[in-house]
Amino acid sequence: MRALARASEVGSWQSLLALSAGTLAWGMVARDRRLAEAGRHMLQAGILAGIVKTSLKRAVHRTRPNVLMDEGVYARGLRGTGVGPWQSFPSGHSALSAAVARAAARAYPDLRGPAYLAAAGVVSAQVVRGAHFPADVLTGALIGVAAEAAAHRLARRRPGAGTSGPA
Repeated sequence: MRALARASEVGSWQSLLALSAGTLAWGMVARDRRLAEAGRHMLQAGILAGIVKTSLKRAVHRTRPNVLMDEGVYARGLRGTGVGPWQSFPSGHSALSAAVARAAARAYPDLRGPAYLAAAGVVSAQVVRGAHFPADVLTGALIGVAAEAAAHRLARRRPGAGTSGPA
């Protein structure tokens, strides 16, 4: 279970935003407009997903499954506590993984399969390791997809910018 927890950290906000910023920087240094634009879009989608996820976690509290299994305690309600064991809903790993995977797939359609497979691995690991209920990861993934779509629409409004292709 520890190995699964470590592997799921690929989907942490720190890892995904670092990957996104690194992609943007690499594209800029290499003067690869497509890569830089992909990194920018990944970063914007990830940040937007993180903002929505954090807002919901502060508005809602729900016990994580491992607390229910270990301590027999389950609670949910409005006004989040800000304490990790009470912040199951929604899954941030799922939200950011879905957002970044969609953004990468939009820029590089040939990488759609691997991007979505990696995101699915992160999402499913959250349930298997007892960090989230299925509804938490489903909601998180939907937040990520919506955040990427919103970031894409905003980018298309900028003159001379935007990512190309469907995802």
